[in-house]
Amino acid sequence: MNDKKSLQQAIVAGGCFWCIEAPMQRLKGVTSAVSGYMGGKVKNPSYQQICSGTSGHAEVVVITFDQNTISYTQILQVFFALHDPTMLNQQGNDRGTQYRSAIFYQNEQQLKDAKQEIQSLTDSGEYNSAIVTTLEPEQKFYIADEGHQQYYDKNPYQPYCQIMIAPKLAKLEYLFADKLR
Repeated sequence: MNDKKSLQQAIVAGGCFWCIEAPMQRLKGVTSAVSGYMGGKVKNPSYQQICSGTSGHAEVVVITFDQNTISYTQILQVFFALHDPTMLNQQGNDRGTQYRSAIFYQNEQQLKDAKQEIQSLTDSGEYNSAIVTTLEPEQKFYIADEGHQQYYDKNPYQPYCQIMIAPKLAKLEYLFADKLR
């Protein structure tokens, strides 16, 4: 049973929120993964405003997790494995600032941990290009409508899910099998 004091949140953006939400909700210790928008200037944005790329918001996932089971750094490690952090404002065919790679930190410790994880990845030489993931302070979160929540689980055979999300789930199982429920 989770003790409320051990629950923390991580807020990340790495392309389409469906591609981050589905894998994150399969991790041990994650109690919820909620899709929405953050980081822009439009209040109460619609999905159409987000898709236009003019709202300034990114598609984000707010991940609530039990830090006694999985750490913030481990969440970040999974996040970086799920997308290409060297692609500026793009993941696959999804293009625009709404698909940027970003970590929205909630406090100085999260900022420090995110910087350390980026430095560790940079030092590892895993990527041939510079990591462009932005570190942005948490802003107001706007939840996406119900049709966007648990999208993969509701539509696993939809072509986008098969092409974009299913391979991420397979990669998650391969790299982080010990972290899965």
